[in-house]
Amino acid sequence: MQYWSIIVQRSKIVTQRYNILLFDGFSNYCLASLVEPLRAANTLAGQPLYAWRYYSLDGAPAQSSSGLRVTPDGTLGIETGEVLVVMPSYGYLDLAVSETLRALRRAATRHARLAGLDTGSWLLARAGLLDDHRATIHWDELSRFEEAFPDVEVVQERFVIDRNRITCSGAMAAYDLATALILADHGPLLSMEVAHLLMNRSEPGSAAQPIKSEDSLVNRVLSVMQNSLETPLRIKDIARQLGCSQKRIEIRVQAELGTTPQALYRRLRLILARKLAAETQQSVAEIASRCGYENASAMTRAFRSEFGLTPTAYRNNSKG
Repeated sequence: MQYWSIIVQRSKIVTQRYNILLFDGFSNYCLASLVEPLRAANTLAGQPLYAWRYYSLDGAPAQSSSGLRVTPDGTLGIETGEVLVVMPSYGYLDLAVSETLRALRRAATRHARLAGLDTGSWLLARAGLLDDHRATIHWDELSRFEEAFPDVEVVQERFVIDRNRITCSGAMAAYDLATALILADHGPLLSMEVAHLLMNRSEPGSAAQPIKSEDSLVNRVLSVMQNSLETPLRIKDIARQLGCSQKRIEIRVQAELGTTPQALYRRLRLILARKLAAETQQSVAEIASRCGYENASAMTRAFRSEFGLTPTAYRNNSKG
């Protein structure tokens, strides 16, 4: 069983609560880039790792820059949570009024962390909530942001997590931020699986989204494993194919993913088995064969150990 599975299945789940404060003109692309990875993490874990609610300052619906209207769960008031996400986009300068700033300062006392996405960094900084922190903002506003807030250490990065402050440069970077948060909360394997689910919708067994790493060896190992799920290779054969030692692979996989190459390989095969169980009508024996198991019983035992259900039970639950 992998690192994140141990956290999810053996420890008491503490759901991370995200309260998302929307303003007219927000980017629904940015919103989806944050929320969908969190939703995917819940789906893959089969547990409510994350929960989120939407708010506006007055309780009225917020309309995105592309016309999407979101009816909030309520007015931002006395809600508490792990993260308050401040999400304006266009027209943010007109939003930096005393009413907004007071609301943000009050909310800061009820949340463990504050996150400014897109131009939300500007509102947090104007409220004095980014002083003495590293922060970023949408790249188009970096110069003005740096000039306006000398007490903020402005950096040009996709996202910044500095203690209890989180800032993000735009919609596409919000996805990277979300997967980084999942990585920090639940480990690299769940983050990798979320990336595979959301960023690679090709046929079962295709290569997963690469791990971001200075060392590409783990990516190459993953690629070889993904391309040989039906006929699994020995780790020493993978090493030979990649021109390195088995020990080197073991060290890098352990360092980056917190598991062994053998356990990682088994996990990838069972991810494919789970996908086939949910999305096809193939028999358990056929699924076992496609995932590199010599018989259905061995695959069923491994599947139940990993996911807590047999393939048949998982398929029935997926239909429900």
